[in-house]
Amino acid sequence: MEFRQLITFQKVASLMSFTRAAEELSYAQSSVTSQIRALETSLDVELFDRLGGRIRLTEAGERLLEYAEQILALADEARSDVAGRDGPAGTLVIGTMESITSYRMPPLLELFHHRYPRLQLSLRPSLCAETCHALRQGTFDVGFLMEEETDRPGLETMMLAEEPLVLVAAPDHPMTAMRELTLDDLRGASVVATEAGCAYRDLFEEELKGAEMASFLEFGTIEAIKRGVMAGLGVSLLPKITVAAELARGEMTVLPWQPPFKVFTQLAWRRGKRLSREMKLFIDQTARLMKEEPSATAC
Repeated sequence: MEFRQLITFQKVASLMSFTRAAEELSYAQSSVTSQIRALETSLDVELFDRLGGRIRLTEAGERLLEYAEQILALADEARSDVAGRDGPAGTLVIGTMESITSYRMPPLLELFHHRYPRLQLSLRPSLCAETCHALRQGTFDVGFLMEEETDRPGLETMMLAEEPLVLVAAPDHPMTAMRELTLDDLRGASVVATEAGCAYRDLFEEELKGAEMASFLEFGTIEAIKRGVMAGLGVSLLPKITVAAELARGEMTVLPWQPPFKVFTQLAWRRGKRLSREMKLFIDQTARLMKEEPSATAC
């Protein structure tokens, strides 16, 4: 079992493609295939099931992947220390979403930019389900989730903060005159929302299921949603932190409806993955800064 074979194996396992692994490693595809076969021969096991044009890890392959990631992470750490590099370095690939990137992460990004300039944070926009899949496959190092408190198979999660949700509308929206809103009231409204797959949108939609379904207008970004709400296109359920400025300026109004569910900003990584010093640093600093942030409920 050779070190380069483990590198190739880990790349194929994360991408589930010999072709893409060859491209990223700058190898000929035949070289990738021969390295995997040599590794299988040395271990006397099959690491991948070949199903036509697709592959998947065997049980032995899944076990080896955990060891390979630990070995490669330890090698990177040893290389860094022996080379005498000053402080954390390299790249962390982070799955995140617009609401967290724009409204939660700026202090964290500023900290790492100034204090740890050798460590690059590569942010990958992704919905929660996509982030979880990428973490299990090893294409993301860590990922932010905003959803209910959930035990995700194969992942370790850290609760960072509850994210209060508010139902907002333009100040002249007819519903602002109502003292209380019911689900039936909301089913008759136009809802400006994120795309399906966003946890709080999906939870809201589930609440509104009934004889008459609310009309959902999907917008690609939170900024576009806010503009749509202020233009009177409908109401929207959003994390309070994302609309705090508009509420303070009187450009939006909170409607009298409290969602019966809660979502939390969470940090996740693959269960069993050996954490490099860079990952430990990111997790620790993220937890510290989140705890120091003022609560969105105070807005």
